[in-house]
Amino acid sequence: MLQLRTMMVPADNSGAKRIMIIGVPGRVGRFATLGDVVLGVVKGADAAGIVVNHEKVRVLIVRTRKEVGRKDGSYVRFDDNAGVVIDKQGLPRGTRILGPIAREIKEAGYNKIASLAREVV
Repeated sequence: MLQLRTMMVPADNSGAKRIMIIGVPGRVGRFATLGDVVLGVVKGADAAGIVVNHEKVRVLIVRTRKEVGRKDGSYVRFDDNAGVVIDKQGLPRGTRILGPIAREIKEAGYNKIASLAREVV
């Protein structure tokens, strides 16, 4: 469960160093979890990266520290909060996905991101 002003690490090579959540569209309680698309702002960016500093971006959440229950009764939890910068069509702006991602991402229909990841947990 991520909320407004939560800092995330990027799980791709788009050039962002940190991403801060500034909006959770479509949610009444303003919380986001795995597979949700949020509005974020880039806090620090590489000069040669795809995104620039202070740019508003759409971010797909792929890892959360808060455990998420699954239908089979198990839970999945990660060491950090991470997201992938995506465009309006839901495709990643970077070319690589770093670290593992949750199975809920593939189930939400983001097959391109799931295929770029090394490990789907």
